[in-house]
Amino acid sequence: MDDELGGLAAVVTGGASGIGAAIVTAMLARGARVASIDRETQGVPDGAVSLVADVCDDDAVRSAVAEAADRLGGIDILVNNAGIGAVGTIADHDDAQWSRVLDVNVMGLVRVTRAALPHLERSSHAAIVNTCSVAATVGLPARAIYSASKGAVEALTRAMAADHVRAGIRVNCVNPGTVDTPWVGRLLDQAADPSAERAALAARQPTGRLVGPAEVAHAVCYLASPLAAATTGTVLAVDGGMAALRVRTP
Repeated sequence: MDDELGGLAAVVTGGASGIGAAIVTAMLARGARVASIDRETQGVPDGAVSLVADVCDDDAVRSAVAEAADRLGGIDILVNNAGIGAVGTIADHDDAQWSRVLDVNVMGLVRVTRAALPHLERSSHAAIVNTCSVAATVGLPARAIYSASKGAVEALTRAMAADHVRAGIRVNCVNPGTVDTPWVGRLLDQAADPSAERAALAARQPTGRLVGPAEVAHAVCYLASPLAAATTGTVLAVDGGMAALRVRTP
């Protein structure tokens, strides 16, 4: 629906590229006023307020969220999408690398949500959507840190939903499979045979292809919409069947 989010104000972290930019675009198309909070402004879709902050910097986060609320006239929707990936087993990374991924993927979500809560509590259509991952529920090779961080995001989503449901704030998350994003593109570029690696990533999803960023964005918009007013504490898989299906190889 073109006006599904009409009149609502949304803040999206990591809105300058990949899934985040697709979410910003989709929300604008559905009538929302949208602000992106990212470390850069290049890539933020036209029509959105573009604010610069690193989710690892609490002061910068609080300032950006306050400015977003001021420029948008409040905050009804928060999409915690900013995150980073990591490749390797539990033995491949030192403490600093573990701390870095958890700081961005988990504590970044905490900082932004903490700053946005007072504004969300004043909304009659408050919703938080966290970008999680199929890695939270499926054991993937060489994704130890990333999987640990996304497992925390899924658990935290349910805890947040329980904590804030009486205040009228719904909290849900999406679990994308392998999405065709710039980060995945960079991983493929580093592979010995990028074409073969892309084919392997596509094949592990029963649909036989990578997930499109716009498909994840559509799911986020659904969870954020007042049309989903009875949905909270839910994990929505957008993974081409990767977590739930066991199909035979043709």
